[in-house]
Amino acid sequence: MIDIVASGVLFDMDGTLVDSTAVVESTWTRFGQSRGIDPAEILAFSHGRQAISTIQHFLPDLDRDEQLRIAAELVAEESASSEGISEIPGAAAFVDRLLAAGVPVALVTSAPRDLASGRMAAAGLTMPTAFVPSEDVEHGKPHPDGYLRGAALLGVEASDCVAFEDAPAGLESAIASGATTVVVGPHESDVTAGLHRVSGYDGITVEAEGSAFRIRG
Repeated sequence: MIDIVASGVLFDMDGTLVDSTAVVESTWTRFGQSRGIDPAEILAFSHGRQAISTIQHFLPDLDRDEQLRIAAELVAEESASSEGISEIPGAAAFVDRLLAAGVPVALVTSAPRDLASGRMAAAGLTMPTAFVPSEDVEHGKPHPDGYLRGAALLGVEASDCVAFEDAPAGLESAIASGATTVVVGPHESDVTAGLHRVSGYDGITVEAEGSAFRIRG
């Protein structure tokens, strides 16, 4: 259950608005198998992070250009497939309710611009005008840069926003930005202690409250 008053809403994408599990797991599993790395270890680390961060973590001895090349290939592979892409339950309708109510909304994702746009479309979600893809931040999640930039695009302080996230790196990023942070889905760890949580977006209401909005459900 949540009952939060905020001036803006910041969304992660994968695992928060869009279920891209099938294509992400198949892409990184093939990568791990080709490099002799346990795919489970890769997936545990990579969720919520930019591809280049994962490559640098698991292939630290490669030079920067080679790391970038491999990361670009993996992103291209993910972009070429919409296998199993769908919305997190109720996400499309919730985003539309927020936008219709005039709530400032930003998408803050570790995915590159084209991949994010394709996945949002494949899942039937409206792309917010305020959009922070991986190319637009110097430091990816778990650094707070993306959420701070998203709030700035909305013209509000991050501390006046609510951020929806599902993965450890993203949750750390949202918390560090000062946003009120909501866990989407089942993830539990030290970072989720005391946070709001939802399993999906069905039944979450949006009401104007002065110059802000109350999000409840």
